[in-house]
Amino acid sequence: MLAVSERIDGCNGIPDQTIWHKPVGRMVDEWQNIACSATEGINSPWVKQNVPIRLKKEHEAWCSDCLNLVRQR
Repeated sequence: MLAVSERIDGCNGIPDQTIWHKPVGRMVDEWQNIACSATEGINSPWVKQNVPIRLKKEHEAWCSDCLNLVRQR
């Protein structure tokens, strides 16, 4: 599934996390809307990537709201 990544900085010894979101529409001025929010998005996202539903790398996860929206369709 096409996705864009959001990096969540870790603190106090917690590793950084990568959260994958389902993009909506085109990226405009380094802003990418995401499926889980009508008002939120990702500023300066990486390019859209094809990401498997079942993630295998450590410290990465799907946004549960984006994943639920995709499953409902």
